[in-house]
Amino acid sequence: MDSFEWNRIAGWVLTAAIAVLGLSIVSGYWFTPAPLEKPAYVVQGVEVEAAAAGEAAAAEPPITALLASADIARGENQFKKCAACHTIEKGGAQGIGPNIWGIVGDAHANEPGFGYSDAMAATRSQRWTWESLSEWLKNPRGYMPGNKMAFAGLSKPQDRADLLAYLNSKSDAPLPLPAAPAEAPADAAAAPAETAAAAPAPAA
Repeated sequence: MDSFEWNRIAGWVLTAAIAVLGLSIVSGYWFTPAPLEKPAYVVQGVEVEAAAAGEAAAAEPPITALLASADIARGENQFKKCAACHTIEKGGAQGIGPNIWGIVGDAHANEPGFGYSDAMAATRSQRWTWESLSEWLKNPRGYMPGNKMAFAGLSKPQDRADLLAYLNSKSDAPLPLPAAPAEAPADAAAAPAETAAAAPAPAA
């Protein structure tokens, strides 16, 4: 078979490939699939779990309410997760993280000589409140993007409250723990309605 025959065969193959490509493009314009209104197959439980997680996050009580029932002993146990990087005794050495004696109520990045990240050093004017410490312990990277703390966080709010109570106890001047919020009497709301119902009807 001479070169002319080979060239002719190659031309036919190339023409067929171009024709198939063109046909697929044209058919794509004519038969564009529309998105389904509902998934064809639903994995049972996934949507329910996602909704439940969102509701749980929305229903998380304020950390100050949980601190009223916080337990220092449980918090000391929680601190074992921090002890690989931090010391908490007064005058303790710096490790991977700074010494955190007296951290509750203290200023950010306040340990002399420690090499804080730029993100943390930029917040030196801020103080560690109950709320900010709770958010930090919940998700350090989410609370302050760019910081160097490699800790996944404590997702359970009561664990954070217990740990905060323990951290607060390690200080020259521990802050008073927030008091439990006062609960309104259960019959307080019903009293006005009962009074209105018992009142005599005005004379016609």
